[in-house]
Amino acid sequence: MPTYPEIIHHGARTGVTGSCHELRLASDCAVLVDCGLFQGAEESEGGAGEGRLELDFPIEHIRALIVTHVHIDHVGRIPYLLAAGFRGPIYLSEPSALLLPLVLEDAVKVGISRDARLVEGVLKRLRQQMVAIPYGHWQKVAGCEAHGLRLRLQPAGHILGSAYVELQSGGRGGERVIFSGDLGAPYAPLLPAPKAPYGANVVVLESTYGDRLHEGRAERRLRLQQVLERALQNRGTVLIPAFSIGRTQELLYELEDIIFRNRSRKASAELAWDELEVIVDSPLAARFTEVYRTLRPFWDGEARQRLHSGRHPLRFEQLTTIDSHGDHLKNVSALQRSGRPCVVLAAGGMCSGGRIVNYLKALLGDARTDVLFVGYQAFGTPGRVIQEYGPRGGYVVLDGQKITIAAAVHTIGGYSAHADQKGLVNFIARMRQKPQLVRLVHGDLEAKTTLKQKLEALGIEQIVL
Repeated sequence: MPTYPEIIHHGARTGVTGSCHELRLASDCAVLVDCGLFQGAEESEGGAGEGRLELDFPIEHIRALIVTHVHIDHVGRIPYLLAAGFRGPIYLSEPSALLLPLVLEDAVKVGISRDARLVEGVLKRLRQQMVAIPYGHWQKVAGCEAHGLRLRLQPAGHILGSAYVELQSGGRGGERVIFSGDLGAPYAPLLPAPKAPYGANVVVLESTYGDRLHEGRAERRLRLQQVLERALQNRGTVLIPAFSIGRTQELLYELEDIIFRNRSRKASAELAWDELEVIVDSPLAARFTEVYRTLRPFWDGEARQRLHSGRHPLRFEQLTTIDSHGDHLKNVSALQRSGRPCVVLAAGGMCSGGRIVNYLKALLGDARTDVLFVGYQAFGTPGRVIQEYGPRGGYVVLDGQKITIAAAVHTIGGYSAHADQKGLVNFIARMRQKPQLVRLVHGDLEAKTTLKQKLEALGIEQIVL
């Protein structure tokens, strides 16, 4: 007989994609935290993966879904959840409520169907079930009244709208379980850093970078500037495979600042910073950026101060947005021919699809090109291959073509939007009531094993990988 409450992982237990966790309070009552898409070679223990998206677990007893943030590896299978008959509330933060329909509209069109009626049907159902919650507000979970279940969302600092989830059952003094979602790095652009909760009995903690430390913000901004300087010197293209939401907007924020500072410095006159064009080649990223602009009250103090001084961190003079597929193909061809200094941010983040693939096919063989990774590359994705074999002069297969990598390949982990080992440890260490149990998810085995050792030093009684 199971002991309740019980935590069951339907994804991201042995990898970093497909996040989906179930908190079961009784045989007939449970909530889901996230319902994400698998990417690369990762899959669930039930066999769900990139090629098999249907849910591989029962949902009749699921009373509610809680969304930590709207990255596709956390929300991409929500359409399948709805199609399977889930009709409960979908709890999420107020910014996420604006962003999620955009994410799922794109996911349905790309992965399921472009039929307008079907797409609109999914979005209508989604809007009917979404319940937006202000940060810091305790919310009773519908359908779980018999167990006194309440939830509270707190800022996670990962992307706009991201949250970690506090779930408490049995009223005051009852069991409290925290799901970290994806925690952000301190001093990330645009967003306030996450603050540790008071305490919990159990914490389900992400561990993506549990085995490494990020550069400080000043250092990673310097490294980003050095990549841009190389492009200005050799008149090449910097390709940044970026997720449409979160990383793209944070990079635009940093790129605007680097260009602004160097254009106003006479010492940089030898480099033509006025010539450096920044291109966002993703209609979805452009739409997200517009929403980010409307959500300025959720920006951090530094970002709001720049606005007050007359600067526009997400809408600046040298920024160009490409919308149509025809203009995208023209730009790929023009960059392949012209050799002009340019930064291109294009989806998708792990190079397994999206417009970045055409740029890579055209420009990976050019030694003037720089490929800059700013996010985690999952095992089995082309991004991981380029990251690992590019510095050795290797090759990658894209759309069935073998592409030799002559481009320079860089990785700046600090822009990953994920907390590093120190940030993850501090999330637990700064809790006044330490958990008896920490379950590590959303990480490779090496990252989880290393983080486990660090958490054991805090005196945590049980750590489950």
